[in-house]
Amino acid sequence: MAEFPDDEACLQWLWKTRLSPDGEHALCPKCKIEREFKRYATNQQRQSWTCVACGHHLHPTAGTIFHKSSTSLHLWFYAMYMITSTRCGISAKQLGRELGVTYKTAWRIFNRIRYSLYDGDTPLNGHVEMDEAYFGGKDENRHLSKRRGHAGHYKEKTSVFGMVQRGGKVVARVVPTPPKSGDLLPHIRHHVMPATTVFTDEARFYQGLSSMGYDHGRVHHTAHIYVSGDAHTNTIEGFWSLVKRGISGVYHNVSAKHLQSYLNEYAWRYNHKDDPRGRFNLLASRVARARVAGKTSRP
Repeated sequence: MAEFPDDEACLQWLWKTRLSPDGEHALCPKCKIEREFKRYATNQQRQSWTCVACGHHLHPTAGTIFHKSSTSLHLWFYAMYMITSTRCGISAKQLGRELGVTYKTAWRIFNRIRYSLYDGDTPLNGHVEMDEAYFGGKDENRHLSKRRGHAGHYKEKTSVFGMVQRGGKVVARVVPTPPKSGDLLPHIRHHVMPATTVFTDEARFYQGLSSMGYDHGRVHHTAHIYVSGDAHTNTIEGFWSLVKRGISGVYHNVSAKHLQSYLNEYAWRYNHKDDPRGRFNLLASRVARARVAGKTSRP
């Protein structure tokens, strides 16, 4: 609140962070060189700076999640603070009460921020654990007519696949249900560096890892063996536990359509839990540079 007390402070921060480190000069796209820019008072209250040489306007919010938003920047920044100051997330209902806005507005703000948390290409090496998980409620909570037994236990759920480097970062992706080797191996090849030691359970999805050049260790969960020397998947299963407890405790229900954005949120929290910059500063810098991504329709 002290650093960003109003919309003007937020706008000035965006201007200096994105375009003009000294607050006066920036690269003019029209002049093709660095020029002096000034902000002139207008009846339209434009959020722009003007090149003193050619009159070209630069908008600090253009191309970001704040672009063309009628919600004040101060509320956007306060929302980012609320998201980063909670351990397991905050629901759109609670965010709306804190900001004094409608649920629809709060959900749109949160959705825009959440889609910007995608970490992109995250290389993993060393010792990497892999596991799949399923979201969609417990089978015993379904009506008797919809219980499918063990063979169809995961049929109506959403499959996700995760990889975590021990002592490092995690990658989580939504995959088709039921998952197949062809759905998982491209993610492994993209994120896991060659000659890495990988650990999985005995599922058939991972049979081709040794032929791909990975040192493959397995644990047989069906035989109630969960640790065999260095081979275990406890780290990635711990991450799934965090995600599931967070979703059930905070959001209660998540649609398959937007599940990936929630995985991005929890992966971002996990990957940057020890970042010395602090989560709010890290998130503010991230969303200031993030392009508009993802649909913002309500689930």
